[in-house]
Order: sequence, then C-alpha cells, then structure tokens
Amino acid sequence: MNIHEFQAKELLATHGVKLPRGGIAYSPEQARYRASEIGGEAWVVKAQIHSGARGKAGGIILCRSEEEVEGAADRLMGRRLVTRQTGPKGNLVNRLYIEETVPIERELYLGIVLDRKAERIKIMASASGGMEIEDIAETEPDSLITITVDPGAGMQKFQARELAFGLGLDGSMVTKATDTLLACYRVFRDFDATMLEINPLVVSKDELVALDCKMSFDENALFRRPNISEMRDKSQEDPRETFASDRGLSYVGLDGEIGCIINGAGLAMATLDMIKLSGGEPANFLDIGGGASPERVAKSFRAVLQDKNVKVILVNIFAGINRCDWVAEGVVRAREEVGLDLPLIVRLSGTKVEEGRRILAEKAPDVIVADTLAEAAEMAVAEWKKLGQSAAA
Repeated sequence: MNIHEFQAKELLATHGVKLPRGGIAYSPEQARYRASEIGGEAWVVKAQIHSGARGKAGGIILCRSEEEVEGAADRLMGRRLVTRQTGPKGNLVNRLYIEETVPIERELYLGIVLDRKAERIKIMASASGGMEIEDIAETEPDSLITITVDPGAGMQKFQARELAFGLGLDGSMVTKATDTLLACYRVFRDFDATMLEINPLVVSKDELVALDCKMSFDENALFRRPNISEMRDKSQEDPRETFASDRGLSYVGLDGEIGCIINGAGLAMATLDMIKLSGGEPANFLDIGGGASPERVAKSFRAVLQDKNVKVILVNIFAGINRCDWVAEGVVRAREEVGLDLPLIVRLSGTKVEEGRRILAEKAPDVIVADTLAEAAEMAVAEWKKLGQSAAA
C-alpha cells in the first residue's frame, strides 16, 4: 500500500526527522490560505499523487506570491497528472501540499527497502540527490553506498556513521546525519514499511531536511497498523485492483483481454507466460489462494469482470490444498450470478479433479475444458482471436 508525500512526512515527524513547514489543501483558496499561514516569500505547490517524477510532469510548482500559489493550485487541482510511473491515464490530483522553500546547500539520496532475497533490510544512500535511483545506479554507480541491516539486531549507530562519512559529511553534520538515518530506519521498522525513499534529503543551514518522501507498506501487516490503513487513498489505485483487494484477492491489472483466475503465484506467472507464448495478451494476474471455496471463486469472477476489456476467461487450478469440485461449483455459481456470456476455458488438475469435471459437464456443458496448461492457453487465445475476427468482420 502506498501513501502520499504529506502522510509519509507526518510519520517521519513522529521520530524527529527535520521537515519544511507545510500544510494540505483541497482547493485553490485553501492553498492560498496555507501559504499565508506558513509565511515567508516563496512556497512550493506539490500535487499529491502516488507517483514519483512529479516535477518533470509539472506537478511541483515554485511560487513567489500568494496569488501565484492560488493560480498554481487552480491549474493542478482536478487534473490528471501523467508521469513515467503512472501510465498514460495518469493519476487524479485531488489534494495539494503547500510547503515553504528552504535554502539548499547539498542534495542527498536515501532509500530503505526490504530485500526479500537476502531476507534483510537494505539501506542505500548517495551524494547525488534529486536523481531517480535507477539513474544513479546507471550513471553514477560509485556514488551509491549500501549497507544491509539484520532485522534481529536493527540498524546500529556505527552503520549510520559509516553512511554519513560515505556521503562526504563531516563535523557536526555527521552526528546529525546519524540521528536522522537512525530515525528513518525506526520509521521503516515501526510501521511495517517495505520502502522508504527520501529524495532529496538536503543539507540546509547545518541541518538535514527531508524535502520529499515516498513510503509503501506491507498490506499483510495492516491489521496491526490501523493508523496506516486509514491513510489509504483508493482514488489513486487501479479500481480493478481495489475491488479485488477489498475481497482478499491478489490481483494485478494488465493491458490484455484474456482474464485469468489461477491459484498460486508461480502457476499464475507460468500461465501468463503460456498465454503470451501462444500469441495472446493476459488482462490480469489473479491468485485466488489456497482456500478456493465456491464463494471465493465467484468473487474472483466478479473481480476479473471489473475489467471491461476482458473478452475471454481462463481458469487454471492445480488443487493440492484446494479441491477441483469446489472450483467447479464456484464456476457454475459465478456464471449464474453474473450472467457470464464470455468464452470460458477451465483447466483442473489435482484433488477431486474427476468430480470437478463431472460438475462442469453436467451444469455448464458449454465451458471449454482443457487437460494441460499449454492446451488451455492455446484454447483461450484461439477463442480470443475468433472474437477479434468477428469484430473486424
């Protein structure tokens, strides 16, 4: 789960990280009021969307009068901001963050991520702040400093000092940087984050100040972090993914027209690959998980059908914990409940497979049944191409 910049800064503030003064605004008039409330001679108006690269897309505007703040807010509010991370549809701007400007002496980069392969927390820092981490790694790889933190021991003070010296800081700034780095680590740890990025982290008047911040969280831990869960902004999410996640389904929307209902992430990835190999385009990744009851299968169909581009549905189940008869009952129920009239290909294998196939043959005889994954993918692509040819004709 992602949150907005202003929300991430609220979390940083709880652990003492230095921040510019700022306030949230929901209208141009409120933006102007925020600027007068903050005071000063210049402000930055920031579009609050779940995306980086906002500045390059025109979502961050420097203003030198309250009138300019109101005008910038008027241009941004209600606009769909398209960045290289949002895709062509962009994200809707429905709130702004008005922030004071601060003098910048140096820009640094700080990132904390969960390294799943190493089962450790990785901290990355660079003296080249303001750049995307991908650009830093490509153009200035020697400037990137990384350390690995054992979650059992936590980040140690000597590791923070090592990073501070590696960034070229000296004197009193090393002590302040050490405190800031440890505070950022505690924010990451205490709120079950999976990513925390401050870019840039600036040196300003002998202080380290976080000018921008992005955070994402482990959705599986939200049950114990209600304060983080309340920060969710569904308007920034793919509505297909929101519908599925609200019903406990693992779903990622894609751009194709063949909807997929599969159990197990590995099998799902293999199915997507097989569809591509057969000449088709998958519309989604959907893992219904281990307990595929008829109710859960029916929910999965409704989630896939949220995507109006779906022309064919492929169900691929390998039943170990699951049971093929449950899946078959779910398929029958879903067809009845949603009035499914799309071509449907079902491949069942594993526990109670013969019973599952019997249920489909009796209650849904028009369902196309496949024996293997390769066969199921080829059938789905064939049906998809038939529909394309019919539309063209």
